[in-house]
Amino acid sequence: MVQRAMEENQIVWTFFFSCAVMIDMFLCVFPTAVNDMEKKLAEFKCDTNEAVCLKLVRFPEDIDDESTTFHPEYSHQLFGDDEVAFGYKGLQIQLYYSAGNLSTLFKVKYTARVTDTFDCVEPDDVEGKVREIIPAGFCCNTDDFISLLEKEANFRPFGSLLHTYKVHNVEAGEDLTYQIHKVDVSCPGFREYHERLQTFLMWFIETASFIDVDDDHWDFFLVFEKYNKDGETLYATVGYMTVYNYYVYPDKTRPRVSQMLILPPFQGEGHGAQLLETVHRYYCTSAKVQDITAEDPSENYVKLRDFVLVKLCLTLPSFSSEKLSQGFSEEMVSEAREKLKINKKHARRVYEILRLRNTDMSDEEKAREFRLEVKKRLYGPYRVSVCVLSARVSCRSIPVCD
Repeated sequence: MVQRAMEENQIVWTFFFSCAVMIDMFLCVFPTAVNDMEKKLAEFKCDTNEAVCLKLVRFPEDIDDESTTFHPEYSHQLFGDDEVAFGYKGLQIQLYYSAGNLSTLFKVKYTARVTDTFDCVEPDDVEGKVREIIPAGFCCNTDDFISLLEKEANFRPFGSLLHTYKVHNVEAGEDLTYQIHKVDVSCPGFREYHERLQTFLMWFIETASFIDVDDDHWDFFLVFEKYNKDGETLYATVGYMTVYNYYVYPDKTRPRVSQMLILPPFQGEGHGAQLLETVHRYYCTSAKVQDITAEDPSENYVKLRDFVLVKLCLTLPSFSSEKLSQGFSEEMVSEAREKLKINKKHARRVYEILRLRNTDMSDEEKAREFRLEVKKRLYGPYRVSVCVLSARVSCRSIPVCD
């Protein structure tokens, strides 16, 4: 019995060894064939950042207008770290949204698929991956989508109006009007609208995730463009921000900016600064707010926040040119916190920016004073750490008496 099992095992190993030898021989004799196969398969790989085509459609003619198309910055959350879809040539993943209500047209197009050329090779399920993030109710037919565009005249911004401003548009040759609204999830129709809006996060925020809108601690701030079409007033979605209100003992809250996005067709026009400043001013009116923070802010967000906070602090007496030359003070901390809900760390950053602005760097003495002021702040945490470490070492060196 044992002898038979050993013989069968030997046969199996001999078979696998023979197969391995044959494969090695094939690779040695036919390396060109293998390379050709790899090259042919590589032709069916597509960059998903290029393949995904996004549009905000106002008019039916925008659907075929390539100039209105924009592409994601990121697609790894759906298609993996390499951001590649396998199995297609000329892949186009079309996600077109009506400009206001964000009604969605979803199509997948390609010129060739790998199964048409190779047997037993399956393409990636790109349609299934995209369906994971877009809510139900989207169109797959262009005519159906165009019929929804006709209903855009009925769309109105959600929530209460906080701020209206104008931006000069060079192409239009006129000032365009924009509005910022504050919304909560109880607003009729907003939940469904937000489900469509948040899909943009996956394409433009590297670590984006969908939020639980049923939590009533969320506040939503939306930016809309107000425009005319055939004599009717319509609205287009520009961007939005989500803010979560954390509890601070005993009776305060700390609004924390979670996600902020200005859609690509509107970027570079100052809408981010308008939105962030409006949100700050909104919370500044509440006595219950401790301060305003942000969750894992990106470098671009930090720059934007610096700009907005500096603009706000310029109105405070404690940040006047005379006070800036006297150094960072508790008066600055107190006034920034009480009037603008800015914490000490951010107040210090604003102080340094304004101090640099008011310092004549060609004056060696004044430039040296500014450098020392910044060094003092940078060395502070390390000086405390050294003191703590020295104290611990001293405690360990004290002899213990029995």
